[in-house]
Amino acid sequence: MAFRWTMHGDGRGLAPGEVVKPNERLSWPRTIGIGAQHVIAMFGATFVFPLVMGLDPNIAVMMSGVATILFLLITQGKVPSYLGTSASFVGGVVAVRAAFGGDTPAADKVVTGAILVAGLVLALCGVAIHVLGVQIIHRIFPPVVTGAVVMLIGFGLAYVVADVYWPQDPWIALITMIATFVFIVLFRGFLGRIGVLLGLIFGFVVSWLADKVFGNITAYNAGTGKIDTHPRVSFQAVADADLFGLPHFNMPPSFHVSAVLVVLPAVIALIAENVGHVKAVGQMTGADVDPQMGKAIIADGVGTAVATAVGGSPTTTYAENIGVMAATRVYSTAAYYVAAVIAILFGLSPKFGALVAATPGGVLGGVTVILYGMIGLLGAKIWVENRVDFADPVNMVPIGAGIILAIGPVTHQITGDFSLAGIALGTIVVLAGYHLLRAIAGRRAKEVTGGEIGLERDPAV
Repeated sequence: MAFRWTMHGDGRGLAPGEVVKPNERLSWPRTIGIGAQHVIAMFGATFVFPLVMGLDPNIAVMMSGVATILFLLITQGKVPSYLGTSASFVGGVVAVRAAFGGDTPAADKVVTGAILVAGLVLALCGVAIHVLGVQIIHRIFPPVVTGAVVMLIGFGLAYVVADVYWPQDPWIALITMIATFVFIVLFRGFLGRIGVLLGLIFGFVVSWLADKVFGNITAYNAGTGKIDTHPRVSFQAVADADLFGLPHFNMPPSFHVSAVLVVLPAVIALIAENVGHVKAVGQMTGADVDPQMGKAIIADGVGTAVATAVGGSPTTTYAENIGVMAATRVYSTAAYYVAAVIAILFGLSPKFGALVAATPGGVLGGVTVILYGMIGLLGAKIWVENRVDFADPVNMVPIGAGIILAIGPVTHQITGDFSLAGIALGTIVVLAGYHLLRAIAGRRAKEVTGGEIGLERDPAV
């Protein structure tokens, strides 16, 4: 394997119809430039989602680079992909924080411990897929189930926007949301792909200007958990942070069974996400990537476990970077190694991390209302692309029930100190309910068919 790439042509460019394959590269200056594009493409979501989950964005960016290198090594350089922060765990993390003390270092360790275990489970699923074949995924997680899980992960977070972020500064949240709408739709190409990041930056600047013009705001303060008067933007932590240095690793993680069970449903979404992204890469490169599918999922699980072991965020393969490959026709894994190294260097600036962490709650409200909605609608996209039939009650009944349980969010007490709620409860109902009803419907169909045959063969009738 490893760090040897064949120069594509003269290393300067591509002729019409040509592509740079994973085991090829352009000249190093051009490869570094493309690697930098990959960093910019992944950057918005990779630091926004840690903020939403209450985790350190500096560590998240750094560990995304480490996870990407692990991914490339495990897949033997055959699947060019970048591993950024996953959004699939957001709902579970919110629920875990509510049960374990909110935004505290102790709760951080419970969150990262739960996600670490989920990462190991994901890796084990990858082993099973590698041994049994990719078809096992479609049997356990057919499109109707996968789409439902993705949808309830997104829509199940609606209460976070309504109860946590939006109340911190409703007008800034509204302005940020509208600006993000415009950026995503107005801009084309690369700027359109980072529309959410542009919206966040715009909201940040507007919040700072609002402090200068209108003064402090009296509203819910996520830092104190109370309504008080405070500035929308504070740069004190930025001023106090060092320009260079290691981020504050929050370890070791702590492990609680109840927290693990709450975040485990995200594993389903990650499997579906990885399969879709790896297949997309295969279509673009013209390579048969099915033999690498299990390895890719193993790599994502390992990346998530390693990242969260030091207080980082869960990882997943990134569609944003697939878009960069489609635009440049450069699928070289060398560019991804470059991107990974750049991300690790970003993580070595605590001042940068403090600046990201200073993002106002109202701005996060305007951004997350879009992000959560988009995640939910990706579930609907899976249904549409796979022509899921909702006239069939086997599909409609458990899916509808599971989504409502997640959106509620509904809490079901199991024992005195353990309950299932929201996304976790909804996922269990979707998965178990679908397979139960499918088994009942299949048995009933056999009985009806058998009965009809019996009547035809009975001469007395």
